[in-house]
Amino acid sequence: MKTTCLPALLALSLVAACGTGPVGPTFGRTTVQNVGSDDLLKLRAGPGLGFKVILGLPDGTRLIRRDCVTELGQRWCRVALADAPAIVGYVSDDYLTGD
Repeated sequence: MKTTCLPALLALSLVAACGTGPVGPTFGRTTVQNVGSDDLLKLRAGPGLGFKVILGLPDGTRLIRRDCVTELGQRWCRVALADAPAIVGYVSDDYLTGD
């Protein structure tokens, strides 16, 4: 039974690690910046202004950047909230730090 469980556990750990996306200059931790004290960055359901707003994010919100796409000349990144990774959406890359 031990030999059967080991490959299953290894496969499960590989699948779980894939869910976070690659880490590198485009991927990883980032923070909302330059939104302003009286405004919020809109987390949207898709990469563009025409998508539904999920919620607003103030400056300093910690995010995990997954991947980015360019739509109509604007770069949009799929992100998850660092403190609530199940909340996922798209934000304009213009308001994210490079870290």
